[in-house]
Amino acid sequence: MIETAQGTGVDQTPPVDRSVPLLEEISRRVLWLATRMVDSANHDRNTGDGVKVGGHQASSASMVSVLTTLYFAHLDAADRVSVKPHASPVFHAIEYLLGRLDRSYLTRLRALGGLQSYPSRTKDPDQVDFSTGSVGLGAAAPLFAAAVRRYVDAHFGARPHSRFIALLGDAELDEGNVWEAVADTATAGLGNVTWIVDFNRQSLDRVVPGVRIGQWDGLFQAAGWHTIEVKYGRRLRSAFARPGGDALRAWLDEMPNERYQALFGMNPSAARAHFCEGAPQAVVELLRAVPDAELVPLLTDLAGHDPASILEALQAADAVTDRPSVIFLYTVKGWGLPIAGNARNHSALLTTEQIATLRAANGLTEATEWDRLDPATPAGALVERRRAELTRPAPRQHEPVTVPSGTGLRSSRPLSTQEAFGRVLVNLSRVPEVAPLLVTTAPDVATSTNLAGFVNRAGVFSPQARQSWTEDAVLRWTESPAGQHIELGIAEMNVFLLLGQLGLAWDLSDQPLLPIGTVYDPFVCRGLDAFIYATYSGSRFVVAGTPSGITLAPEGGAHQSTITPSIGLELPGVELLEPAFVTALDWQLCDALGRIARQEPGAYYLRLSTRPLDQAPFEAARERLGDAVLRQQVLAGAYRLVDASELAATGAPVVTLAATGAVLPETLAAAAELADEGVAAHVVDVTSLDRIYHGWRGAIRDGVRSARPPAQPGVLRTAFPAGVPVVTVHDASSHAMAWLGSALGVACVPMGVDSFGQSGSVQELYQVHDLAPGAIVNAALAALSLSS
Repeated sequence: MIETAQGTGVDQTPPVDRSVPLLEEISRRVLWLATRMVDSANHDRNTGDGVKVGGHQASSASMVSVLTTLYFAHLDAADRVSVKPHASPVFHAIEYLLGRLDRSYLTRLRALGGLQSYPSRTKDPDQVDFSTGSVGLGAAAPLFAAAVRRYVDAHFGARPHSRFIALLGDAELDEGNVWEAVADTATAGLGNVTWIVDFNRQSLDRVVPGVRIGQWDGLFQAAGWHTIEVKYGRRLRSAFARPGGDALRAWLDEMPNERYQALFGMNPSAARAHFCEGAPQAVVELLRAVPDAELVPLLTDLAGHDPASILEALQAADAVTDRPSVIFLYTVKGWGLPIAGNARNHSALLTTEQIATLRAANGLTEATEWDRLDPATPAGALVERRRAELTRPAPRQHEPVTVPSGTGLRSSRPLSTQEAFGRVLVNLSRVPEVAPLLVTTAPDVATSTNLAGFVNRAGVFSPQARQSWTEDAVLRWTESPAGQHIELGIAEMNVFLLLGQLGLAWDLSDQPLLPIGTVYDPFVCRGLDAFIYATYSGSRFVVAGTPSGITLAPEGGAHQSTITPSIGLELPGVELLEPAFVTALDWQLCDALGRIARQEPGAYYLRLSTRPLDQAPFEAARERLGDAVLRQQVLAGAYRLVDASELAATGAPVVTLAATGAVLPETLAAAAELADEGVAAHVVDVTSLDRIYHGWRGAIRDGVRSARPPAQPGVLRTAFPAGVPVVTVHDASSHAMAWLGSALGVACVPMGVDSFGQSGSVQELYQVHDLAPGAIVNAALAALSLSS
């Protein structure tokens, strides 16, 4: 039965498409291949340590029918699909049957260089649209990809129509990020989105007591979604049409989930007694006419394993074009396997004997078990036809875009990096080649993160033009399909999910973009799971975390970030940039966007501040080094802001003060005080801890692999004097810069914020956390003492 948001139902058995028997035949082969792939990984391959490889045979089996129906009867080449993580073996089995995966990979599931445990855009050899694995994120990704497609179509012309389909486990609906994505107005009205919930009513540890479908259905409908419940297959729906059928359906609907799931694995007589205990007499009479051998198959005939019911639901979703659809598809965890419905089947593996029985049941031998379907058979011919129909055209070649090396931003007055960031964006919006590709997003903080200037010029994106009823002298919130800023609700997970899909638009929507997002830096941690997901997927974007550190002093410890530099430094696929001066920011932001425009891999995390800094020290370094050299060093990660070589030449003690971001004024003041005391203090402005660290780490790794002494990276040689002790100063955890001592091979005293802050002024909190000039001076003396 199919229930829609309007409460209508389809009770009659639908006519059987002539391809349904072929889909069922293909499903059996897909089930075999997926099951055997997991079996091979665990029983055939010697892992060397005897540790179980795993692979989720039961969770895969519940998705066999829907994935087979999708790929062999429903999808078009332009459609994009996110596959439930545990259904990875099923997906790869289908790719193999379609001829898009080499046979050698079938015995390399979860092996080095083989098929990944969960579908991966960047590491699997076949065509994966969306990486999945982190629960709930793979479901939300197609929703935001569809939002990006809507944006691309509005700005660059309509692409071929694509449906964005997510297959997710019912337990994924426990994840909060799912509901944040569903509720955001930026994802409303996307009629090309369909979520298919694998409603097998089992979790990792148990059969789930109770069924929450009513609650979930209500939540989706409240968010404007079209909901479809597909529960029973054709055989049961035919039984409902017989005398007593209404009573049978009511008995099934009312039966507790745990009791129903217990039917699996019972012999026919035990199943009849179990099911009929306490049942209405009409149910007992109806089932009396059902032979024992047919009873359990009838009672467990769920729609999620009936291609006709699946196709009917997909067609119902396609018919609704003004909002997303969600299909609750009832399935059996472990369908077609001897572990079907077992409460503890999540991590169970079939025995060698069970695999042999399943092989024989499929008419296969050990010599033929990996064969594709014979194209001379009707099922094989269908596979061959679908292979041609699902082949995607080669992507278009887009004209290369050149982002300027800088916009020429300078300031004669103190200026914060956050304000400079907004100015650079406005300057870039005046560059004809670059402006159309810029797209920004923020979680209701566009004004407070200095995006207002860009928004005033570019407007806010809305699928339909909306009249503004208020006049604002600061922010002109003009909403139209031409707008280039996408405003989100206060949900940082959604920001990173959207940025991730904007950064993949070159692939999923055939349109390169230059995506930029802003969040309050403390709340980068709120979106961290989606941040990791985006970079693991190979997305390219810029995110600015601002304001950062305890420079957000009056807001107190809850709004002060300390560990975010470590996130930027340690997260693969991301480069942390933390400039102190506006020209350095200009160069770094333009360089990052230029790399994205050239389709170089990687995302960029700018850690910015609202603290205005005097620009004179940077201009002095500019005068000393020249633009070309200074820009090269800024982009490399560090440059010498103050060179104390003249004093050092007199025989004075020498120390290096290495600082990044907003603490440069205190560091400069400390250097001046040290100079007054006869200590030569070089000041190094670290613009990217990331680039210095990975340059050093790369040199170490190359030395280890080649058994040669590692070379010192150039940036360390040019910015830091050799053999000089170092003090690191950071408005963040002191740990983030502490490794510099090891890199330089000198004594190091790290200074930073290692406890939660409180409300106060910046100067007061810097005093509390030993970031004031006097504390930095004492740290320099300690470093000199340690190195003597």
